[in-house]
Amino acid sequence: MHNKQYYSKLQRAQELLVTTVLGDIPTVILGPKLRNLGYRTIFARIGSPVYIQNGVEFNSTSCIEIGNGVYIFQGVRMDARGDKNNRIRLGNRVAIERYADIGCLSDTYIHIDEDTFIGPNVCIEGPGDIKIGKHCMIAAHSGIYANNHNFADPMEPMKYQGVTRKGIVIEDDCWLGHGVTVLDGVTIGRGCVIGAGAVVNKDIPPFSVAVGIPARVIKKRIGKDLAKLQEKSGC
Repeated sequence: MHNKQYYSKLQRAQELLVTTVLGDIPTVILGPKLRNLGYRTIFARIGSPVYIQNGVEFNSTSCIEIGNGVYIFQGVRMDARGDKNNRIRLGNRVAIERYADIGCLSDTYIHIDEDTFIGPNVCIEGPGDIKIGKHCMIAAHSGIYANNHNFADPMEPMKYQGVTRKGIVIEDDCWLGHGVTVLDGVTIGRGCVIGAGAVVNKDIPPFSVAVGIPARVIKKRIGKDLAKLQEKSGC
């Protein structure tokens, strides 16, 4: 146990040293290239090329995997602290815009698949697992929260009653508009469009357009014939 704690502290010290020295080098002074080289010593995996602007905060980089061609812009926070089983994985060509916040708590796997865009000020938080598919677009100020506070006991402060964690799945080719909130336990099917400001608290079938609080399906993106064909094929 003592050796594990020592190794963990040593790992954190190395992470702080590398990110402090390289993290704030301005983008215009070869910052992304230097970070790309230096960060290879502390991340679980980092591809090439990777573009990381200055002012990005990383915690527990040994639990973070970054694919090829990834863009991470200024002010992003990625935090995998809390458990050795935590994992944040960014697929190839993922782009994460300014001030997005991605965080685990314990035993959490957050996977953002290839060619997906995460807009400014988006919040993606465990502890439940979160899977965002390929070619998705998550617009600014959206929130994806894979947990829910327990509140059954009115005599106990809610902050001490723990949380449930069912996880969230957003399948390939989904577009979430500005300020969408996705709550724990939800699956958003492939090819869905979720209107700005919607609160998604239940599953949305594939190729649906959903709006409102709570979100409800107002139309399908595919014709009846294609829908029948999908049902027969089990897609």
